[in-house]
Amino acid sequence: MNPVYTLLFILPFGTGLFVYLYGAFVHSRRRGKAWPRSRTFFGILGVVLAVVSVTGPLAHLAHADFRFHMGTHLILGMLSPLLIHLSRPLTLILCTLSVQNARRLVRFLKTRYVRTIHHPVTASLLNVGGMWVLYTTRLWEMMHQHAFLHLLIHLHIFLAGYVYTASLLQLEPSPDRYRFSFRAAVLVLSLAAHQILAKFIYARPPGEVPTGQAEAGGMMMYYGGDVIDLVIIIVLCRKGYQTLQPRKPLPARQALKP
Repeated sequence: MNPVYTLLFILPFGTGLFVYLYGAFVHSRRRGKAWPRSRTFFGILGVVLAVVSVTGPLAHLAHADFRFHMGTHLILGMLSPLLIHLSRPLTLILCTLSVQNARRLVRFLKTRYVRTIHHPVTASLLNVGGMWVLYTTRLWEMMHQHAFLHLLIHLHIFLAGYVYTASLLQLEPSPDRYRFSFRAAVLVLSLAAHQILAKFIYARPPGEVPTGQAEAGGMMMYYGGDVIDLVIIIVLCRKGYQTLQPRKPLPARQALKP
């Protein structure tokens, strides 16, 4: 990737990580309680993996070998978004902002545009549907011919993967809350579409990808995606179980307090 475009890709991730770490520091000072280290670890790891997958040696290998390209696809579009969502960035922002600014952010999250994008069906179409378009049309060849298009597609892969993960897991404040059964059904259908695409790539390689690389890449997409999807399923089911559990009644003394 062109050095300028590489910088354009790294800049938002670096800025986001700086803001996250600053917010964790501010949150800890205001509340007198440290922001969970596990969330900070997930956030740092997610950003680092996203940047490494598109820059440096791995990016050069991915440009020449479809197997490495599929590895970057799994990291950038699935693993990194999952880790960053587990770090709860939106929750941290809302806890750090002033009340007035937090209300402004909440109003923005409730706009029609955000609610439409955040809908599980829309998010799934943008994520899995975008991959179908990439690997079954000339967009794959065009991406390797135009550096700026290459940048836009990789940004889309990450953003679509993050919105998809956030809309299904809903670990943070959301403009709309969807039932567990509905989100689970969307997840199953999107997983099926993802697996079918992996088999399609195995049988019909995109562009001029050698058959051996396409077969290995398709298998990596199929089985590697299963591992990350399993984590998403576990988190989704755990969250659904916690939601369905009845709340414990307050002790008598607390219940009588005004």
